Amino acid sequence: MKNVKRMIFSGAVVSVCAFSAIAAAAGMNRNKNDGELPASAKISKDTPVIVLDAGHGGIDGGCSSADGVPEKGINLSILLKLRDMLEISGYDVVVTRDTDTSIHDKGIEGIAQQKSSDMDNRLAIFNDNDNAVCISIHQNQFTQPQYHGAQMFYSATNPESESLARAMKSSFTKLLQPDNQREIKQCGKELFLCYFSKNPTVMVECGFLSNPEEAALLSTDDYQAKVAFTIFSGISEFIASA
Repeated sequence: MKNVKRMIFSGAVVSVCAFSAIAAAAGMNRNKNDGELPASAKISKDTPVIVLDAGHGGIDGGCSSADGVPEKGINLSILLKLRDMLEISGYDVVVTRDTDTSIHDKGIEGIAQQKSSDMDNRLAIFNDNDNAVCISIHQNQFTQPQYHGAQMFYSATNPESESLARAMKSSFTKLLQPDNQREIKQCGKELFLCYFSKNPTVMVECGFLSNPEEAALLSTDDYQAKVAFTIFSGISEFIASA
């Protein structure tokens, strides 16, 4: 398995002012009726490690927008922004990849075999810590272009995954997509990482690249930062309520 970038940070609770600064940097606007910005869970030895996965990578581009923008780069950009926010808050963060690459074992030949090895290695990272929260970042696609909005997928193999998915859905509705009516959805073995992860895990489909308007947003640095902050807030909400 390739080396995994692991960052360990000590730190106390980040103040509401610091969170406001992060939100401002992400370009977030908060409705007066939405309440306070989410506060960080208290960082302690019992706080979960946050494992972040940017879906696809390398030869595997994932889905693409009508303009040919591949999913893999959007996923990675959101992950890197989210990692920075979590690190500033004092979390111990692990990522499956921080460059445009597959993490399959060396010497593996053939796309199918490389993909299988890549997924096995990502799952090993998800399950490496007994106390972790795992987020896999993806983009959606459908044959009809009118569909849009983020959606969360989780597995029943860990009972806390549903709560994590609900916290993430709540964060997207409050902060970024107030009209999003998409429900969280339980997955099966077809979503390999979610299903076989031992830790609370959610696949975040941030939006539809098949929707021209949403694809255009997701291709911008500003909107990617907003998505990253929204995921960050969902993680914080889940940990604070645990």
